[in-house]
Amino acid sequence: MKNRSLVSINDFTRDELVQILDLAETFEANPRQRILSNHVVASLFFEPSTRTRLSFESAINQLGGRVIGFSEAGSSSVSKGESLRDTIQTVSLYSDLIVMRHPLEGAARFASEISPVPIINAGDGSNQHPTQCLLDLYSIRKTQGRLDSIDIAFVGDLKYGRTVHSLVIALSMFKNVNFHLVSPMELKLPSSVKKFIKDAGYNYFQYEDMNEVMTKVDVLYMTRIQRERFSDPMEYERVKNSYILDNMMLTDSKENLKILHPLPRVNEISENVDNNSKAYYFQQAQNGVFVRQALLASILGVI
Repeated sequence: MKNRSLVSINDFTRDELVQILDLAETFEANPRQRILSNHVVASLFFEPSTRTRLSFESAINQLGGRVIGFSEAGSSSVSKGESLRDTIQTVSLYSDLIVMRHPLEGAARFASEISPVPIINAGDGSNQHPTQCLLDLYSIRKTQGRLDSIDIAFVGDLKYGRTVHSLVIALSMFKNVNFHLVSPMELKLPSSVKKFIKDAGYNYFQYEDMNEVMTKVDVLYMTRIQRERFSDPMEYERVKNSYILDNMMLTDSKENLKILHPLPRVNEISENVDNNSKAYYFQQAQNGVFVRQALLASILGVI
């Protein structure tokens, strides 16, 4: 994986994904190593981020690397009209690897095609979020002991949810996965993503009522209805409170159920769920540091 970009989760094979997860386990056991002391990583966030940006920066700092970059486009020369091409070509002169989030779908792929250093996609519009996908896989494997033979429900914004798109594609590489898709009609999973499920020979089941899946699944993957992805404010208002998970709804769920969420949460998971042993979303966020350490170390070739 040395010197390779990660733009889409299917840039890596199943075996390579598992290799990253295995390496992440070693970083969880020992996260503070100075193996990146001779490396500079650029963090270019053209769109707001908390967990992704800070977990990348934490991963780099704990490994002894140095971080340069910006946390919003307004603090860069983009605000003066600089093109993405010029930004990437310039920043690549100062760094060994670029982590980039951008609001436009395809921006990360474009950057990877023009950059002389590897690009890690930290989210491009409503397209993909492959590093979130890796930490989601890590969290599922850590809580369930496997990635094969999983029943998983995705709830909420499946149309614009890039974390959902990436995770569906990745899980389609594993065996005997059942996909339960819960969303309003307006926010169904795109056909282009469903194709990965079909091509893997699996079935998916679509619902509008979350209660229909509560007793069936091992993993409940909640998502925020994303105001920023809607061009029509009225459409957002119509669907924003479609699903709210409450502690009482978990009464008859499987003993092994774990609740994941890519965060930030708005109101789709009630705070009374937080102390339930089935809630795993904050541990999931912590897992992001270990997974991103494994990814950085692999791409920079220090392990």
